[in-house]
Amino acid sequence: MDGIQLLLIVVGAIGVTALAQRRGLQPALVVVLLAAAVSFIPGLPRFELGPELILSVVAPPLLYSAALGFSFVSFKRGLRPILSLGVGMVVVSTLVTGAVAAWVVPGLTLVSGLVLGAVVAPPDAVTALAIGRQLGLPRRLMTILTGESLVNDAAALTIFSLTVAAATGGHTVLSNPILLFGYAAVVGILVGLLLAGLVHWIRMRLQDSGLETALGLLVPFVAYLTAEQLEASGVLAVVAAGFWLGYHDADASFATRLQGRQFWNTAGVLLEAFVFAYMGLQCRFVFEDLAASGVPAGQFTLAAAAVFGTVLLIRPVWVFLTYGNGVMLHRAVGRLTRRIQLARARDHPGVAVPDEKPSPPLEWRHVLVVSWTGMRGVITLAAAAGIPVMAAGGTPFPGRAAIQALAFVVTVGTILLQGLTLPPLIHLLGITVSEQERREQVRSLRRARQISREASRRVLTQARANPPPGTHPAAIEYVVSRSQADQDARRQLDEQETGEEAAGQRAPSIEGTARVLRRQVHAAQRTALVAARNAGELDDEVMRAELEHLDYEEAALDFDRGGPDRGPYDPAAARPVEG
Repeated sequence: MDGIQLLLIVVGAIGVTALAQRRGLQPALVVVLLAAAVSFIPGLPRFELGPELILSVVAPPLLYSAALGFSFVSFKRGLRPILSLGVGMVVVSTLVTGAVAAWVVPGLTLVSGLVLGAVVAPPDAVTALAIGRQLGLPRRLMTILTGESLVNDAAALTIFSLTVAAATGGHTVLSNPILLFGYAAVVGILVGLLLAGLVHWIRMRLQDSGLETALGLLVPFVAYLTAEQLEASGVLAVVAAGFWLGYHDADASFATRLQGRQFWNTAGVLLEAFVFAYMGLQCRFVFEDLAASGVPAGQFTLAAAAVFGTVLLIRPVWVFLTYGNGVMLHRAVGRLTRRIQLARARDHPGVAVPDEKPSPPLEWRHVLVVSWTGMRGVITLAAAAGIPVMAAGGTPFPGRAAIQALAFVVTVGTILLQGLTLPPLIHLLGITVSEQERREQVRSLRRARQISREASRRVLTQARANPPPGTHPAAIEYVVSRSQADQDARRQLDEQETGEEAAGQRAPSIEGTARVLRRQVHAAQRTALVAARNAGELDDEVMRAELEHLDYEEAALDFDRGGPDRGPYDPAAARPVEG
């Protein structure tokens, strides 16, 4: 029965998501609301997954796919606000929320209050990122939100393990909380990097895109479970593996990249739709458990309002006291520096005053948006479901039903309140991608295309000067003419299709030789793009956009291959050139 329920939930969630997208609505909000309403249908059986299943099956692929597509260079640039939000704010939120909950929730001890604080501490950036992509938020803002979502779950789950162990009398690998946190982070990252290195080594020797994609599918689950067996952070293991393999993705074949890109996009949509549907379907049953525990409805309502208000307030206060305060300080220092420069210019007429003023790393409007993107999600519900039934001494865990109900209220409440108000807030503040950022993106793309053209030109010049044995001169000239097409993606694809139709009239031997030479050109272009990325000349996003264009060219070339007289095909030619 559970299998049929799971299938119905997935199909229904996908259908609602598609309908919401067509109507211009936020799919997460619509799915949660409809699923919550469905949960009150009389006689509807409860569908509940074990917390270990959610944490080990649903969360890892979502985190892994986000890490694969995230720029490690951008992550390093935004490291300060990312760590401030992903670690510092999680710790503060756990302590403050736990203290408030222990004070206002009947029957809740300080330790169980801290358990609740750890449960509701990590924001889930899925909804915020979806809204940001739809509304076109600046790239640096998206970097902070994405980076935070890859770090905060690890911090919150580590604190959750500590507080649960304290409440149940359990043990962890280290008794000191700070040492345990460091152990979980370091060992988790090492597990992810070692696994990613091994997978990459195997992948480079498989020469089969299907097997390579299947191997990549196992990575997030193996990384998570291995780290958890060592009592380390499975979340950080997954993120580290995704970072490493994403950074070295250009070493794989074009077919592996295309298959992997489509697979993880599809898996992300499927899992996100299921997660939000699962949240909503727990609505009625969570409150039934609360009523059975004997907590008065009036007291719970007041406690829920206090906890929910605390959770909403902590993030804006933390953001403006840390990152926002840094922006204001940066502006004040900039004004003071400018005044000193002007005073010096008045006293010394020969001294030039710089024309440019240093701009703050993030505008106050952006800081305000970051402070309001605190929606909770699947990690909060999974952690709440994972609270043990019994505490130390064999007594019932204090306030377990209340904790689970409060976690549900905070999760759904933040999704509805902040998810509904975030788009109007972004429009009200007039936040869009600046003209300067657009120009910079255009310049970066042009530079990537220039690097690609230069690599192509080098290979073809060498082929003209020293033709490989058996190479027909017409094949070289054909590839040269193809490579001189305009770099604009749409027009280039159109011109290639026209050229391939004309190539069909050529001799098969010329066609096969031209394909081999074109693969050499593509491999040289990929190598040049990766080298430019490694040298800091290109960002990961720009390099991947140009690589995707080359991958589709290579796919079209491979699709047209066939016939008894086809040229030789070397799968390794689809990979970057060594050296």
